[in-house]
Amino acid sequence: MRTQFRGIQYLIILSLCAFQMSNYCVESSVSISIYDALRYHGLPMGLLPKGVKNYTLDDNGRFEVYLDQACNAKFESELHYDRNVSGRLSFGQMGNLSGISAQELFLWFPVKGIRVDIPSSGLIYFDVGVVHKQFSLSLFESPPDCVAATHPPNVEEGRFISDGLENVIILFISISHFAFYEFGWSASISF
Repeated sequence: MRTQFRGIQYLIILSLCAFQMSNYCVESSVSISIYDALRYHGLPMGLLPKGVKNYTLDDNGRFEVYLDQACNAKFESELHYDRNVSGRLSFGQMGNLSGISAQELFLWFPVKGIRVDIPSSGLIYFDVGVVHKQFSLSLFESPPDCVAATHPPNVEEGRFISDGLENVIILFISISHFAFYEFGWSASISF
């Protein structure tokens, strides 16, 4: 009987501690900035520009960031941020991105994801379709100033080219696979 009572005491204490911790987590998540949330997820603060008005971040990592205005920031390339940027945060990466575009030559491409594989490598990768653009991690140490965008970039041209290249690569892989299978060849293809 005494051990049952002690077990119930431990259960009550554990429940109270869990309740207190959940309250602490809720309170602390409200008070941290999006820049701190990026650092907590192993990403540099400079992935988002200055001027974040508000943001939401749910338990699954889904986030929405609200900027004062659409704007452009200059790194090695120019990035465009829509007024609303959304995606999914997980450790070392932002995926399912919407609202960020990167300029390459004279075309704008939608940024689909950003990842840091190995922080000690000093590299960060931007997924702009079939290409992963590599940058120095040091470029993104602090939130950049963002200049108001007078005209949003035309990402449709970049998306058209990106999707077209992706389809060509898929077609090439399919044809290669068929040829190897049909003629009994064997090979190892890696990317």
